[in-house]
Amino acid sequence: MGSRLTEEQSAFVAAVADFAKRECGTRQQRDALTGDGRGAHHPGLYGRLAELGWLGVCLPEEYGGAGGGLADACLFLEETSYGMVPAGGFVTTVIAAKAYERFGSEKQRHEVLSGVVRGDVLSIAMSEPEAGSDVGALRCRARRTADGTWLIDGQKTWISNAHCARSILLVARTGEDKHGGLTMFHLPADTPGVEVRGIDTMGGREVNDVFLTGVRLPADAVVGQVDGGWRQLMAGLNHERLFLASNMLGLARRAFDDALGYVREREQFGRPVGSFQALRHRVADLATEIECTRLLVREVALDCDAEPDRLFPRAASMAKLKATEVAKRAALEGMQMMGGYGYTTEFDMERHLRAAVVSTVYGGTSEIQRDVIGKTYGL
Repeated sequence: MGSRLTEEQSAFVAAVADFAKRECGTRQQRDALTGDGRGAHHPGLYGRLAELGWLGVCLPEEYGGAGGGLADACLFLEETSYGMVPAGGFVTTVIAAKAYERFGSEKQRHEVLSGVVRGDVLSIAMSEPEAGSDVGALRCRARRTADGTWLIDGQKTWISNAHCARSILLVARTGEDKHGGLTMFHLPADTPGVEVRGIDTMGGREVNDVFLTGVRLPADAVVGQVDGGWRQLMAGLNHERLFLASNMLGLARRAFDDALGYVREREQFGRPVGSFQALRHRVADLATEIECTRLLVREVALDCDAEPDRLFPRAASMAKLKATEVAKRAALEGMQMMGGYGYTTEFDMERHLRAAVVSTVYGGTSEIQRDVIGKTYGL
């Protein structure tokens, strides 16, 4: 695909862009949908995306999905992010959904994937207070009881969208081996013993602590194989990193366009500030970086679609690293080019910065991505 889309993909992107402009095109609309920027997910608007059939863009047709590939989901994420559509629940939803599609039982796939198409939000619970980048250090424990059910106790933290999720893909310890003793579980969010507490952040209500106290799950709640969670997590890294990269690519494009629109109109010393060489060069460099990012993300998505069972650790990490760092740079550069106005809440740039700055931390920090890339070169 490279820089070119099929006719069908171009029409899809145009439709999403039109929806975003119509429903979220003004600051007043966005403020109303997000509580003045404090929320990243609006259930009502999300339901309308479901009615249009877009939430199942990359899910199998047998569960109501559109049967598209990762590239199609990446285009959807990029365009909704660019359009500032408050559909923040989709990122974790599509990441978790691909895990259920690949490793879940038929019962789980039917329940969860069909629900996603209808508008259900999914969350993923891996990180813990003492297990962030080192996921293998997690302590949340799942014990099999005499009757075959599972008893789970522990705490998860930084769990995106747990407060609006229908179900949670939980990773818990079932064995003593650091990596070989992890298991995925299907956890309905309303299960007794599950408590979700929000964590206040710069970006508003996005992440949560999840406390599990005496949570009991049936034997068939295991997603995939007992003690096979680490291998299953590794198999899903292509999806996670690509989806996060696409989301930040859209934000980078939006920050760039907002800054460009400002410097074209703002005048100082009798002419638009964008006509000064210092800003022209900033714009040129940033536009080049965003275009490079777009080509990288889309090529990696195509490669993953072409070989769905192959891991792409170097390319997927490059995409996540590049897109998140460029998004952060675009927001910072945009704020600098807009001067004091970029710092005010009157303009969207400060929102772009708050959304972008954490992207180099979640889903594997930039340092972790660099480490992964380095290791693929034998270092």
